[in-house]
Amino acid sequence: MSIPTIDGAFPGERVTGYDVTARRDTDYYAVFADIPAADREIWDRAKAYVDELGDRMAAAWDAAEYPIEVAMRLGELDLFNDGIAHPSLTPFSPLAAGLVNMEVSRGDGSLGTVVAVQGGLALRTLALFGSPEQQERWLEPVARGRVPGAFALTEPDHGSDSVSLETVARRDGGDWVLRGAKKWIGNGASGGITFVWARVDDPDAAEHGAVRCFLVEQDTPGYRGAVITGKASLRGIHQAHIELDDVRVPASAVLPGTKSFKDASTVLYSTRSGVAWSALGHATACFEAALSYAQQRVQFGRPLAKFQMVQERLSQMLDELTTMQLYCRRMADLETAGRLQPTQASLAKYHNTRAARRVAQTARDLLGGNGILLENRVMQHMADIEAIHTYEGTESVQALLIGRDITGMSAFA
Repeated sequence: MSIPTIDGAFPGERVTGYDVTARRDTDYYAVFADIPAADREIWDRAKAYVDELGDRMAAAWDAAEYPIEVAMRLGELDLFNDGIAHPSLTPFSPLAAGLVNMEVSRGDGSLGTVVAVQGGLALRTLALFGSPEQQERWLEPVARGRVPGAFALTEPDHGSDSVSLETVARRDGGDWVLRGAKKWIGNGASGGITFVWARVDDPDAAEHGAVRCFLVEQDTPGYRGAVITGKASLRGIHQAHIELDDVRVPASAVLPGTKSFKDASTVLYSTRSGVAWSALGHATACFEAALSYAQQRVQFGRPLAKFQMVQERLSQMLDELTTMQLYCRRMADLETAGRLQPTQASLAKYHNTRAARRVAQTARDLLGGNGILLENRVMQHMADIEAIHTYEGTESVQALLIGRDITGMSAFA
């Protein structure tokens, strides 16, 4: 790597920038040295696309724009599978799915969230619970990125307590009528389809009070999705505040496999491991930026990397990063063997997003003033980590799930 310099510059300004975004493939414990060839090919495909993007997503993040054509190209490259087992989808092992989440997030957190939303949430919901007719029409278009997919569970008043969702679905003749609001819905205003979770309001029916999922095309009358503005995190993907104003859909819009909130939880549990991998990608980018910067930045007549305090900080960051890698690899092995428990995925998410926060904070501090420049990406990753730390279950919710498992006692209110 080379450091840009100025010939004949003013005194005090010889270096014009630092090369801190290049890949270093950090793997101190060789956690990923024995990746099977099929998984490595998928990982390499993700790497190549991230490298191809260059500064494209950084510019989109800065401008708070969603370049949906860039995001949906992940589908053209067949990178949305997320480990979903379905005869119409390309098989991805849990390890391959994790590596894609990690690599795309290492490049850009907004694109990492696109993988989580389009693949982990929308595509998984359709593959697990959709009717043969729904899958015949929509599975390939969603998987290949030809149709943006959204997963609408969270509501303005119900985030951590999404089990208390208030959006209702009422029967009206042979149709269903949906009424309610959803918030923070990725791809919810992108012109595609939305999987809306709603509570059945039909006192005369046996399923009264049950939670069902409905496939809603976003151009359906009464569906209004407004892009949420003013975000300081994940600025390169649009998330929507959705109003469902008596949205009428046919009976065929119901996903027949959905019967209760447990079905929504099944999807969320499956994607929780993806968040742990995504956190690893963010932390990798921050650590590698800090290491590159320490080797290039000269202060007091020598590179920062020659200072004891800097080496200690880099060692602390590597410690965190290696632990995150071990969590993810073991989680993938357990899932491959069919032995991964939901709370084990919760623990990985709980640990890795917290660790990623620490790594990003240390990296930003090590870069000094240059750490807040978007061109060095650390501040962008630091901001995006705040979002993944919250979604798919906050830190507190993960702790309560784990605590209930290890004590046998529920502390949920």
